[in-house]
Amino acid sequence: MLTAALRPWAVTILFVAAILVGSLTGALAPATGSVIASVVDPSIMVLVGLLVFTLRLESLAALKRAPRTVLLALTFNFALVPVIAFCLTSLLLPDQALRLGVLIYCLFPCTDWFLGFTRMAGGDTTTGASLIPIQMSLQLVLYPVWLGLFGGQQVGNSPIEIAPTLVTWFAVPAGIALAARLFLWLCLAPTARERVVQAADSLVPLVIAVVIVGLFAGNVGTILADPAAFAWVLLVVFLFFVVVFVIVEGVARLFHLGYPSKALLTMTTSARNAPLMLAVTTIALPDQPVVYAAIILGMLIEFPHLTALTHLLRRQEKKQLDGATRASVTA
Repeated sequence: MLTAALRPWAVTILFVAAILVGSLTGALAPATGSVIASVVDPSIMVLVGLLVFTLRLESLAALKRAPRTVLLALTFNFALVPVIAFCLTSLLLPDQALRLGVLIYCLFPCTDWFLGFTRMAGGDTTTGASLIPIQMSLQLVLYPVWLGLFGGQQVGNSPIEIAPTLVTWFAVPAGIALAARLFLWLCLAPTARERVVQAADSLVPLVIAVVIVGLFAGNVGTILADPAAFAWVLLVVFLFFVVVFVIVEGVARLFHLGYPSKALLTMTTSARNAPLMLAVTTIALPDQPVVYAAIILGMLIEFPHLTALTHLLRRQEKKQLDGATRASVTA
């Protein structure tokens, strides 16, 4: 998980560098770009395996700790966010491929680094950890449904036809990852197990960068054909984050959430699961570079946005503490 304030900026720089390397390679040496693009499929399987391997299933025991916060997070992420994303993309993105890419980016909540940002913001990480396996399971189940509902002409197969392909692609790396976790549990002490999981977690951004390089190296021509269109992607994702933040602020006040719960709700509704969705989409929608690019561009805004939210939440917490201190002094 993200544990240092500089890590989000480092990841953003890594992804920007991956886009530049892939784009330049594909534009200047198309043959080399095609070769590099061939690493996308195996890299995706590695990425899926790492994401499953780093899941903390033992955190499910914390669900009883804050049921209201869990229910609010799930309702927001899987009921309200789809409405917000659909309205924004329908109004501002006429291109169907771009609209679908941004929708896929926005629809699914993060199952990894949001917890690191929650920790940095002083939020409820125990409840946040319990959300991870639930949200990952829900989004994998809902992905074919959302794709069939929003995909339109971009989807050549029905959700029923897509589902077995997704199961095949994810069952193999997920099974290997779960077997490896079982091996760690049987053979290593808890401290050693945690070190191995953290090491695997630190590899996730690097594998994502490899996927990005391969996608851009193989598809840069299509992506750069209309650069102005991708400026709209950045605008829509930015507006999505603003609308979500404003609504979360209102929900937190309506339900009188304490600061730790509010910080958690803010982070889990702002962070999106772009790495997993990028992996799933390259399998479900082959040869759709515009869709992939829209998902990747969302990540470039997300990390600076989450960093800004961390500082904003910390300032809010400080104001609350200062206000409580002044009230106790005057009482």
